[in-house]
Amino acid sequence: MIHQNGHKKLNRKESHRRALVRNQVLHLIQYGHLTTTRARAKEVQKYAERAVTIARVGNDFNARRRVQAMLPYKVATVIKLFKEIAPRYTERPGGYTRVIPLGRRPSDTATIARLEWV
Repeated sequence: MIHQNGHKKLNRKESHRRALVRNQVLHLIQYGHLTTTRARAKEVQKYAERAVTIARVGNDFNARRRVQAMLPYKVATVIKLFKEIAPRYTERPGGYTRVIPLGRRPSDTATIARLEWV
């Protein structure tokens, strides 16, 4: 039986996977889009949508602290999440991002996708 399988391993150890996903969420927040493999995009999508759901309530201390715990590397990007991105989705119940398939990468035929805000 496969219990508690809520994420993909992405062929990495837990600490490396966590850092990878955090950095890609920060890239998505900073630039508005992310081009990566489909499996990574789906993992990043989970964390990004969770961060926006927390940030939607407004710029209060507890929400800022929770998002800062999820994305501890860049404070300026977290501020951008609270001031620019989260206010756009206050009326939306979920589904803040979309994954657009882009075909396969020529070198290793990995499925490439683009993750962007709706």
